[in-house]
Amino acid sequence: MMWQNLNTQSRVRIDMIQACSINELSAFRIGHAQDETAATGCTAIIAPAGATCAVDVRGGGPATRETDLLRPENMIEKVHAVVLSGGSAFGLEASCGVMDALAERRIGFEIAGACVPIVVGACLFDLPLGKPTHPDKEMGRAAAETALSDESQSLLQGNIGAGCGATVGKLGAPQAAMKSGLGWTCLKAGDLIVGAIVAVNALGCVCDESGTWIAGVQDGNGGVMEPLSAMAQAVAAMQAQAQAEAAPCTNTTIGAVLTNAKLTKAQATKVASITHDAYARAIKPVHTSNDGDTVFAFASGEVDSTPDFVGVIAAEAMQQAIINAVKSAESAYGLTAARDLA
Repeated sequence: MMWQNLNTQSRVRIDMIQACSINELSAFRIGHAQDETAATGCTAIIAPAGATCAVDVRGGGPATRETDLLRPENMIEKVHAVVLSGGSAFGLEASCGVMDALAERRIGFEIAGACVPIVVGACLFDLPLGKPTHPDKEMGRAAAETALSDESQSLLQGNIGAGCGATVGKLGAPQAAMKSGLGWTCLKAGDLIVGAIVAVNALGCVCDESGTWIAGVQDGNGGVMEPLSAMAQAVAAMQAQAQAEAAPCTNTTIGAVLTNAKLTKAQATKVASITHDAYARAIKPVHTSNDGDTVFAFASGEVDSTPDFVGVIAAEAMQQAIINAVKSAESAYGLTAARDLA
C-alpha cells in the first residue's frame, strides 16, 4: 500500500484520491459562450466571494490580462474571475464583459461608491478557423451570466467555450492538424478538492497516460505521427519554419486549477508551477516560442493543506483534463477529432 507524506499534517493514501464532480467546488461557478460559425468562444470561472489566485506562464507568446496583479508581492489578495478565451489578443475584450456582469451584481471590491471586480485571463489563438471575429464584451457577459445563473455548464466538455476553436498538432501541414477542445477533471482527497479545466490548443501532439499519441499531426494512415518525426519534417522546411517563428503566436494551452484549499498567493503560485508538469506529460513539444501556455491557480480557502500536496493532485487532474479535452472534441471546420480517427 502506497502512502504520500506531502501533507505535513497528515498522511494521505494515494488510493484514497477519488474522482468527483467539479460542481463540488461550490465556491466557483463556470459558464461558457461560443460562436460556432466563427469557431471561437470563452469560458468564465467565477468566484463570487473572491478567491486567492496566482499564475505561471511558460509559453513564449502569451496573451494575458492583469497577471501582474497576481505576483505574490503585489497588493490584490482576492480575484473574482478567471477568463479563458479564444481570439488571441482580441479575445482579452471578453474579460471586460465579465467585469461588467459582475459589477452589476456588486461582485467585487467596493471603492468610493463603485464596485470593481478583479478579472484576470488568458487567450489562445484560434483565428485561422471560421469567420475573422473574436470573443468580445457581449460574449464575455454571456459566459458570466450563465455561470451565475442556475443553468450550470460546469460539466460540459469538447467544442465548448474557450475550446470551440481549439486545435492540436500544428507541426505539419495545416490539413494534418486535429480538432481539440476544452476538458475538466476533479479529484478529492478527504475534504480537499482539486479540479482542473483546460482549453488545449497546442502546437504539439497529445498523449494519454500510457504514452500513446491520441491527437496531433495526422500521419495519413488514420493515426498520429510521433512528434519528433513531425518536428524533423518541419525543420527540414527551413524557410517555412523561419516564417512560422516570425508569425504571431498561433497556439497556446490555457487552464486553471480550482481548489478549496487555503493557500497564500505565493503558495498558489507554486501550485500553478507544479501543474505545468501535466502539460509536459501530455503535450509534446510544449512551452515553445509559438505557445502561450498558462496555468492559473484559484483557491477558495476552506480546507487546510500544503501547496506541494495540492500541486501533486492538480498535476494529475490537469493531465486527465487535457486528455478529456482531446477525447471530448468533435470533428469540425474540416479537422478530424481523436474520436473519429480510423
